[in-house]
This record gives sequence, structure tokens and C-alpha cells, in this order.
Amino acid sequence: MKLVELTTLIVKELVSDPESITVKEFPSENEDEIIIQVMVPESEMGRVIGKEGKMAKALRTIVQASSYINDNKRVNINIDSY
Repeated sequence: MKLVELTTLIVKELVSDPESITVKEFPSENEDEIIIQVMVPESEMGRVIGKEGKMAKALRTIVQASSYINDNKRVNINIDSY
């Protein structure tokens, strides 16, 4: 499973309106790094971030583990609201 698809799958399960989520991959200056941008509505930020950032940390851990198994690249996930 690709990292963007995995991230999208996880984030869409966390929010009440899955259609409002956008996840995109951006090029990085470093060849060994992948940048993933997650855009969620401001009303859904709490669900994605979680208390004390626990949900966001778990998301980053799962995606990073998948990357190490498949590509062995570092993943940087940015979560922003609109």
C-alpha cells in the first residue's frame, strides 16, 4: 500500500466527514524523505490530532513503519486545517 493511500485511509476513519479530507504527497529536497500534507476542516482538527497529539503521533508511527518496510524513506506528515 502506498503511503498516501495509507494515510488517507487512516485519517478518513477518524473524522465524521471523510469527503472533506485531502492528502497529497509533495517532493522533498532530500531524496530519502517523503512529505505528506493532510488537509482537514478546522472542526475536525481535534479528531485527527487527538489529546496531547496522540492520534497524530500514532498516525506518523504507522506510516513511518510502513515506509521502512517498503521504501526505507523518512516520512514527514504535516497536518493543517482550512
